Amino acid sequence: MPTLLLNGAPADADGDALRALAQVNYGHFTSLQVRAGAAQGLELHLARLRQGSAELFDAALDEAAVRGWMALAAHEAGGDCSMRVTVFARTFDHRQPLREVVLDVLVAATAPLPPSTRTLRVQTRHFVRPVPQLKHVGTFPLFHQRRQAMKAGYDDALFVDGIGGAAQVSEGSVWNIGFWDGESVVWPQAPALRGTTERLLQSGLAAQGVAQQVRAVAVDELHGFRAAFATNANGLQSIRAIDGMDYAPDAGLHAMLQSALHPAPWQPL
Repeated sequence: MPTLLLNGAPADADGDALRALAQVNYGHFTSLQVRAGAAQGLELHLARLRQGSAELFDAALDEAAVRGWMALAAHEAGGDCSMRVTVFARTFDHRQPLREVVLDVLVAATAPLPPSTRTLRVQTRHFVRPVPQLKHVGTFPLFHQRRQAMKAGYDDALFVDGIGGAAQVSEGSVWNIGFWDGESVVWPQAPALRGTTERLLQSGLAAQGVAQQVRAVAVDELHGFRAAFATNANGLQSIRAIDGMDYAPDAGLHAMLQSALHPAPWQPL
């Protein structure tokens, strides 16, 4: 059974707060994998929660308390788990959105997810994430676009900011994308949610001396890359096709990416 803690107490003890979370689509979160009570990029996750709390509520997050609740949830889940930390406010009122609120924090710990070895076929979909710098709870369009791509026979959706070859690539439904041109890793510059795993990977590649570029990537130039990959809190996956264009498997690239990500320290919650 999943572990659910609301402000450090069993979540089912406060139905009013959970109703507020379900009925008012205003808040933010971060997701991470926990192993033996530790997580990679923990400071990045806490910084994400700090940023979201400031931008959405003009409120400061009690990070020491949140970290303690995360540790407690992980312990109750057995040390290994998939974790989501959601920040909202039961007193938030859309009619008075500037009114001061007290933050609520829901920590959910569920079964751990092992990295997927499945390669992905993705479909480009015209969509731009609203407020892309925040990992907010407005996930409906992400899941809707993914569902439409799957109905068309693909595994997932890759977002682009327009229609046609000049459209720029931004990100996947719940993942970031990177490309390999044979000499450097290329990261799309278009507005997107910058993932914690993406940032850890960029740091690891830099430490290994691998060349990287952050620049606009148009749909028309996708055929010029040798490989593409997806990355999120669950790890790395190779992308074998975008629309009707295939990429050949590149075991060397995958090994290089895994090697760059591996040194990121596991920080105790």
